[in-house]
Amino acid sequence: MKRYKKVVVGGTFDRLHLGHKALLRKAFEVGKYVYIGVTSDEMIKTKPYAEKILPYEVRLRDLLKFFEVNEYKDYRIIKINTAIGFTDKIRDLEAIIVSEETYKGALLVNRARMEKGLRPLEIVTIKLIKSKLGGKISSSLIRAGLIDPFGNPRRR
Repeated sequence: MKRYKKVVVGGTFDRLHLGHKALLRKAFEVGKYVYIGVTSDEMIKTKPYAEKILPYEVRLRDLLKFFEVNEYKDYRIIKINTAIGFTDKIRDLEAIIVSEETYKGALLVNRARMEKGLRPLEIVTIKLIKSKLGGKISSSLIRAGLIDPFGNPRRR
């Protein structure tokens, strides 16, 4: 597997679940230094069950705990207010880590970078993590009370 000096990954990271953890692990696996864009509270207002999304500070705390447990050290977390975030400002980024579902977002990032005269990022894609219900594990399903962060069905 190719290693990069600087990679980027982004998301809301609400109810940190197995899919988020797989994405983050891949970022640290392929990147020497990882930039993590975390959506601001303002940016999430149109997401499904937005009123149930944990506040930015709680999502940040959960990420920091995950990084500490896994002994990840070379990273920087940046609050973002747009889908592009800071990716069109850091010249020496080399790769972006996405899931199959968020691949189109990487294409938008690369378009924004090229418009500013920056080199497009290599796109590293991970497969979606399935829940026990068969669909993907997602924060939306967790917020809806259908599954837990491990993809197990919740009893109603």
